[in-house]
Amino acid sequence: MKTFENYCQNLKILSTAKSENLNNPFIISGIIRKFFIQFDLSWKVLKELIKYEGKNIANSGSPREIIKAAYSMYSFIDEDTWLSMLKARNDMSHIYDGNAARNLVNLILDSYIPEFIKLKNEIQAYYGDILDNL
Repeated sequence: MKTFENYCQNLKILSTAKSENLNNPFIISGIIRKFFIQFDLSWKVLKELIKYEGKNIANSGSPREIIKAAYSMYSFIDEDTWLSMLKARNDMSHIYDGNAARNLVNLILDSYIPEFIKLKNEIQAYYGDILDNL
């Protein structure tokens, strides 16, 4: 699945964020932007998997509905964390304060990246070779 390949490639880059200079506002904005991309790839991967499973909810374009459907289908989805990510992504365009941006980056580093990694690992374990054919 091309979307999952893109998900994994972006995650590889985003996962290096902790080693960057977190005092640099340019780096902070780059981490936030990478998070935005990673989140969008996440719900699109979930949407494709839900569609593969034959669920009509996949026809919806709503990230919230996709996350809720994924939560009901997969035991490895932490609904609260994913809805928190959705809120952070939606609020991100309104972050003009450097402290708010740093707080978001801390959330990305401490909670969201581990959740993205967990999703990647669980999808690979659950679907295995099927991913290549989607």
